[in-house]
Amino acid sequence: MKGSMTTDLGIITINPDVIAKYAGSVAVECFGIVGMAAVSMTDGLVRLLKKESLTHGIQIAISEENHLTLNFHVIVSYGVNILSVSDNLVNNVKYKVEEFTGMTVEKINIFVEGVRVID
Repeated sequence: MKGSMTTDLGIITINPDVIAKYAGSVAVECFGIVGMAAVSMTDGLVRLLKKESLTHGIQIAISEENHLTLNFHVIVSYGVNILSVSDNLVNNVKYKVEEFTGMTVEKINIFVEGVRVID
């Protein structure tokens, strides 16, 4: 479902892929996040996504009231506190996505799919 808002000048419609791409770019800037993850349903393997395909690790749901639910599948750096990284991710993404879209972020779910050692 696409998010839409009515203004004095007309209707603004936002595709969920646009929100996912923006949220993904914000997420990879957060400390401790290596990148987005894609989980293969056939063999259960997790792979790190390239910057061009960040949207595959994020699912966006838009309610009838234009409230957003974001699901992130991430890979974190080895040795970081996952709770701190998750809190940082939630705060940054919530603030920036709400500012970018004008829509309310109702919920952000984070699925840590793997850990990577960074050189």
